[in-house]
Amino acid sequence: MATVDPALSTPSDLNRNDTKSVAEALNIALADCYALYIKTKNFHWHVSGPHFRDYHLMLDDQATQILGVTDAIAERVRKTGNTTLRSIGDIGRRQQIADNDRDFVPPHEMLAELRDDNLKLVEALRDARERAEEAKDTATSSLADDWIDQAEERAWFLFEASRNS
Repeated sequence: MATVDPALSTPSDLNRNDTKSVAEALNIALADCYALYIKTKNFHWHVSGPHFRDYHLMLDDQATQILGVTDAIAERVRKTGNTTLRSIGDIGRRQQIADNDRDFVPPHEMLAELRDDNLKLVEALRDARERAEEAKDTATSSLADDWIDQAEERAWFLFEASRNS
C-alpha cells in the first residue's frame, strides 16, 4: 500500500501501522465485493430456465446488497487515514474471487459458484475483522460482523435455492 499523501491524511487515534494492515485486508475484501458484484450481475443477466424469474430477482437483490457494502468498506479505510482502490486494474490485482467469462453457465452452476464466492468473501472479511481487533479498531470490527452476516445469508439463500436443481 502506498504512503498516504498529506492532503488525504485523516485524523485518527488508531496506530497508523496497525491501520495499514486493516486497510490492506479491507481493500482485498472490497476488490472481492466488486468482483462478486459483477459476477452476480452477469449471472442475473444471463440466467435461464424454469426458475428464471426467481433466480433473476434473487441475484438482482444480492447484487444490490453487495454494491451497498462497497461504499461502507471504502469509507472505513479512509476514516482510518488510509487509501482505497483507485481503478479496475487495482481491483484485478487484489481480487481473490475469480471471474467467470463463460458464454453459458447452467443455473445450478451459477448458484453454486456464487455460494462459494460469498463464502470466500466471508473469509476475507473475517481476516479484516481479525486485523481490526488486533489494531483495537472496534468500529471496523463491528461493521465487519454485519458484512459477514450478509454474505453468509446470501450463501445460505444460494444453497437453499439450488437444492432442487
